[in-house]
Amino acid sequence: MYKYLIVLVCLLLPIEVHAKQGEIQIDAKTHTFANGLQLIVVERDWSPTVSMVVRFKVGSADEHPGITGSAHLLEHMLFKGTPNMGTTDYAAEVPLMAKIDTLGHALTAAIDKTRKPLYRGDMKEVDSLKAALADIQNQQKKYIIKDEFWETYLKNGGSSLNASTSNDGTQYYVSFPANKIELWAYMESDRMADPILREFYSERDVVYEERRLRTDNDPGGKLEEQLNAAAFTSAAYGWPVVGWASDLETVTREEVNDFFHQYYAPNNAVIAIVGDVKFNDMIALVGKYFDSVPPSKIPPPPVQTTEPEQKGERRLSVEYDANPEMVIGWHMPGGGGIDQEVFDIVSSLLSRGRTSRLYKSLVEDKQIASSVYAGSDFARFPSLFTIWVTPKAPHTLDEVEKAIYDEIDKLKTDGPTKWELERTRNQIESDYVRGMQSNLGMAFRLEDMQALTGDWTYINKLKGLREKVASDDVKRVLAKYFIKDNRTVAFLVKPDSTSPKQEAAIDPTKGAAK
Repeated sequence: MYKYLIVLVCLLLPIEVHAKQGEIQIDAKTHTFANGLQLIVVERDWSPTVSMVVRFKVGSADEHPGITGSAHLLEHMLFKGTPNMGTTDYAAEVPLMAKIDTLGHALTAAIDKTRKPLYRGDMKEVDSLKAALADIQNQQKKYIIKDEFWETYLKNGGSSLNASTSNDGTQYYVSFPANKIELWAYMESDRMADPILREFYSERDVVYEERRLRTDNDPGGKLEEQLNAAAFTSAAYGWPVVGWASDLETVTREEVNDFFHQYYAPNNAVIAIVGDVKFNDMIALVGKYFDSVPPSKIPPPPVQTTEPEQKGERRLSVEYDANPEMVIGWHMPGGGGIDQEVFDIVSSLLSRGRTSRLYKSLVEDKQIASSVYAGSDFARFPSLFTIWVTPKAPHTLDEVEKAIYDEIDKLKTDGPTKWELERTRNQIESDYVRGMQSNLGMAFRLEDMQALTGDWTYINKLKGLREKVASDDVKRVLAKYFIKDNRTVAFLVKPDSTSPKQEAAIDPTKGAAK
């Protein structure tokens, strides 16, 4: 989701981000290497630091059933090292990893047997293979230098070191003293060229546990997963970024390695560098280390499957022993599509700040909700505009749902006031400019827009489009998209609830709501 702002920009940021003729001016320079790698550089000399983001244009949307969660798994695996890092003796590791692969395939086949209709509950083979796999993995550990990649960055002044994965992309990022940037170039090019997915099966178990904690045992995570699964019947946004549990049990190292070599290549990557550097120096440095990394032999294929038009409201309930919650999702266009800018305005009108429509009505005036949030998405493909709400005891999901539709209908009929539109635009742009004050924040926004649209300067175009949004545009978009047939409604209810719509929040001072 993209939010940008021009108000007081000259005071907020150094000179490379400044107001001129109604645009955000960013003095970014770009270069594309022969292997397809795209480089974006912003020179900032006001502190001797630099931030780098390596963005691969691949996320969970590029997976398929059977290997869901692979992009997120690779987020973890690329910290495991290469033949040059993370090991005391790579040659000694090779035969052990071959044995691990063989056992991994056998384990997958054994687990698959347990899923067949004639399976009668014998887990001896699965348990035996897991034990054998653990034994070989323990033998490999004596050659592994744990977290060497991570520790090398930190020992040399690295900060904000991390990685993240979404439906649409995977990014690895770090901030460094400017005089250490060559170390970054060596390490990142090394793992782009030849990562070793060591400790794959034990790390797969770690990710499985992460899924259990953040989705299966988290009410909000479970609600979101079920909403997306119901709203997207064919499009790739229907499965979770962390992957389905059954896939995490059986995906093999070779499958994930093949996925890496097709998608995690220079021709599918963007590097953003912001800080105390010179553009020409960065071309030379990145070229020195990344030029030799070959593009993928099989170019990443486009995602062809699209979501058909929804032909009726979908409603579902998720049972969980927690206070009730609700999320409503309406299908909306992909990032950069027609009316994207209007959805950004609508999300702010509805829930940004204490004067927003839903907050003022549900939280302050009627006091039937403890929280409410509306969000539009800037995604590669058509996605969802969502509203999350938690009822306030003793009020019910039915009450807050009706109140949300009432406020949307008012906005459909009357549209926003001129003051509301101006305030909303200022809020959006202000948030974006604040985000670009840091080197890392600037790098994130540049690489993200470049990866999603193919042109980082779309930042300015989107701002210009938002400035033109009028009250009639808001009414038109609400009338077109915010309709019953286009929405999916998911309720979080207690297991003993008789009716999701009548589920009430619990007042902790009074016990269960009646």
